Amino acid sequence: MLGRLTPAVKTLLLVNLVVHLVVYISKSKLGIDLYTLGGLHYITGDNFGVHQFFTYMFLHSYGDLWHLIGNMFGLFIFGPILEQEWGSKRFMTYYIITGLGAGILFMGVDYYEVKQLEHKIEIYADNPGANAFYDLMHKNPELVGEDSKAANSTLKNLRAYPGDPVFVKNSLETISDGYWSYINGKVMVGASGAIFGLILAMALLFPNLQFFLLFPPIPVKMKYLALFYGLYSAYQLYVNAPGDNVAHLAHLGGMLVGFIMIKIWYGRNYRIY
Repeated sequence: MLGRLTPAVKTLLLVNLVVHLVVYISKSKLGIDLYTLGGLHYITGDNFGVHQFFTYMFLHSYGDLWHLIGNMFGLFIFGPILEQEWGSKRFMTYYIITGLGAGILFMGVDYYEVKQLEHKIEIYADNPGANAFYDLMHKNPELVGEDSKAANSTLKNLRAYPGDPVFVKNSLETISDGYWSYINGKVMVGASGAIFGLILAMALLFPNLQFFLLFPPIPVKMKYLALFYGLYSAYQLYVNAPGDNVAHLAHLGGMLVGFIMIKIWYGRNYRIY
């Protein structure tokens, strides 16, 4: 089976596996969290670095082996077909650019959402009070975080002593603490953006190529498989279920960038086989 792997796919598989092993050993044995260095943090966060737009795609969730297995399985299945079609250089270019594009798009939308949150905080600062504080924290639970004691205590004081400058100031500090905790806690890792780019490329170039699914055990054409993944990611993005840590926007970003790249590469000669 390994003999059928193409050079670039072999390299990517090896790099991802080695990086995951290094991350695991560093965290469990040395107490060093490499996510701080290589994960894609929010652009105004304390740990952000430009290099993270590249490094994040080689890191996977610590302690979640299925995150790594799922992405590497996609690379293993789809990568060799595309590398044989394009050659190693073009394949690697496509893989990296779709990963970069997914990260940039994710960050762009994140930036827009954070700016909206900052605007809500500014509105509260102009007209603070118990009802406004409750409304802000209730509609933006990311400001509360996992520990709601500080927010509940602040709300209780605002209700008991309305207009008291000490407790108004305390409410602003509570909001600020929640905001920065939220900002510095935002981090994305994983090759999913690039893998979804591969799925999109397969659907465009080999739409009728069939794959036999494991669950359920049925054959499905590539164009339908890609459509399912795209619609599912869009649905999950719309639902935005609490506790869902999957970067569905990055999945769609990888597909979008992949589509643009293929249209540029093939131009008028683009056709579905």
